[in-house]
Amino acid sequence: MIIAAAQFASVPGDIETNAARMAALVTEAAGRGAGLVLFAELALTHYDLTAIAGDPEKLAVTPDDARLAPVRDACRTSGVAAVVNAPGRTAGGGTPTIASFVYGPDGALVTRYDKRHLFGPENEVFAPGTADGRFVLGGVRFALATCNDNNFPDVAARAVADNCGVYLASSFHGTAERVARYADLARENGLQVLLANGTGVGSPGPACGLSGAWLPSGERVAAAGAGAGAGAGAADGGAELVLADVRDRITLMGDPEIAAIGVRECGDPLVDVRAATPALLVAGGRRDERGAFAYLRQGVLRRLLEAQEALPAGLRLEFVEGYRPPGLQRRYFEEYAAELRAARPDWDAARVHQAAGRYVSPPDIAPHSAGGAVDLTLVTSDGGYVDMGTPINASPEESDGACYTGAAGLTPAARENRRVLGAALGAAGLVNYPTEWWHWSYGDRYWALATGADHALYGPKELGR
Repeated sequence: MIIAAAQFASVPGDIETNAARMAALVTEAAGRGAGLVLFAELALTHYDLTAIAGDPEKLAVTPDDARLAPVRDACRTSGVAAVVNAPGRTAGGGTPTIASFVYGPDGALVTRYDKRHLFGPENEVFAPGTADGRFVLGGVRFALATCNDNNFPDVAARAVADNCGVYLASSFHGTAERVARYADLARENGLQVLLANGTGVGSPGPACGLSGAWLPSGERVAAAGAGAGAGAGAADGGAELVLADVRDRITLMGDPEIAAIGVRECGDPLVDVRAATPALLVAGGRRDERGAFAYLRQGVLRRLLEAQEALPAGLRLEFVEGYRPPGLQRRYFEEYAAELRAARPDWDAARVHQAAGRYVSPPDIAPHSAGGAVDLTLVTSDGGYVDMGTPINASPEESDGACYTGAAGLTPAARENRRVLGAALGAAGLVNYPTEWWHWSYGDRYWALATGADHALYGPKELGR
């Protein structure tokens, strides 16, 4: 998964113009393979405390503010999430906050984070938040922080304690020396860090730009320039995108966070999709003695049909594999682990187990063995080929990572087809395992992680029981 920090010179007080620039940057980032775009502190209005304090009715917004529609629409159209920082209205019309609105790839609000540690004069204009900002996207758990938050070591420490892999900072820093301290934050906490920093002159003075990305080692791997003055320069406000790959921060099936999720079996039956719904195309060539591959939990099948109805004209789903008996799942896992051991004799058992979980789920928690997962693709209405970037079941090794849903370097057609598939399935309530574009599930442990559910609905099940 690629994520991007967007740096541009906001026009002071002009929400419509700034929202349009944000929407354009979301679209540009999508074209460059990004799945999320982060914006700087108060980028929607510019960091002008006097103006915000003078007219909070105009400049403070809610997540559904009509002026933010271009951003929400760009997210929905491009299949990209966005983190927009703005003066945020509070319930009951109280003092506004410095808020980060996280919009998902469908344009809907995922979460809101209100800055907890206000800086100096901000206390005269805003109220502090009281809760940490967290969300999961593409199998990655993200932490949110805003400018002065990053001066408090406990903020990053809590992110680590909450199993976050990536730390997103929306800021308005004035010096390169202050920006350089993100290397320490990354290294000391083992976090991958992305900074979107402001530009131009704001209430604290000039911001220095230099948005960037740091690895958990502290190495800086991407950086923007110093940027332009507020509202100055080109029509795009001197915009730059800083991109970083967070593939290594994806929560894998074999990670402890997945095994720790409990199951409350709901009793939803396994049904044969071939008999239950002729409307769903089942790929030829897949066979087993009992036809187990064609079974799914009833709730998953219902959602697949909803997703198919939502596809654009001329496209349909092709079902490839659903249920997988626990014994077969164990065999698949052990065979792939053996391939990895042969290819990487320097890896210890724990590393082999973790790496194998990128591609084959460990048997005890496998979504396929619970009947909650399906491997599928798009085809034309008459069953013709649609470019998805790789064949189904291409491993990370043989596809050079192109099997990852958010992989860089896909053709525009493959990227768009994956977006279309994801939009339909996501709207129907399924979640993707981000190392495999074709693997979607509902009700299993990975679904619980991705949606924030406190338990899974489906556990391992034997066919006929």
